[in-house]
Amino acid sequence: MSKADRALDITADVCPMTFVRTKLCLEKMEPGETVIIRLCGGEPLENVPRAALDHGHEVLAVERVEDDIYEIVIRKKA
Repeated sequence: MSKADRALDITADVCPMTFVRTKLCLEKMEPGETVIIRLCGGEPLENVPRAALDHGHEVLAVERVEDDIYEIVIRKKA
């Protein structure tokens, strides 16, 4: 996974807290910065990228790193 400006681990969270924590992180970032988010498969993997796109952010990568653990990279909208 590429280097990012921030990292967020939400593997212990369930929806809707997964996107709530992601949204709070994105709000603290400058436009154009990136964050690597570590999350579980299933609902978080479906909902977090979709919600980020719905808010105008860019999903740069989605990568499986363990059995049910994924990392996604999101760039905050400009």
